[in-house]
Amino acid sequence: MTGFFLVLVTAGLTMIANLMLRAGIDAAGGFLLGDVAEILHGLLKLFMQPLFSVGFAVYFLASVIWFRVVATEPLSLAYPLLVSLTFTLVTAAAVVYFSEPLSLRKVAGLAVILAGIAIISLDKSPA
Repeated sequence: MTGFFLVLVTAGLTMIANLMLRAGIDAAGGFLLGDVAEILHGLLKLFMQPLFSVGFAVYFLASVIWFRVVATEPLSLAYPLLVSLTFTLVTAAAVVYFSEPLSLRKVAGLAVILAGIAIISLDKSPA
């Protein structure tokens, strides 16, 4: 498989994992940091939520695919591509599935980030 395709798959799986993790955390009643016992109890509650557990597994799968990308592709290109794709996909999905607001400022920020990633990715000069 090509590096670009694997980055795209990783970004898609990361988006799905984030949605599932968020839904699982919501279903578990949230997650707060406190002392060690509270954290362990909170983690137990999270992993008892199927959405969270599956989201965690999907995140792991995305990481395994990402390891392949890191091993075979130029990291200076692959990582910005992954981050920009993931950032865009997660933002869009959060708007659709969690009714998070999408302001003009957020859209402009995404556009600036994506433009910066495109500029970096098109750089063919030696390091």
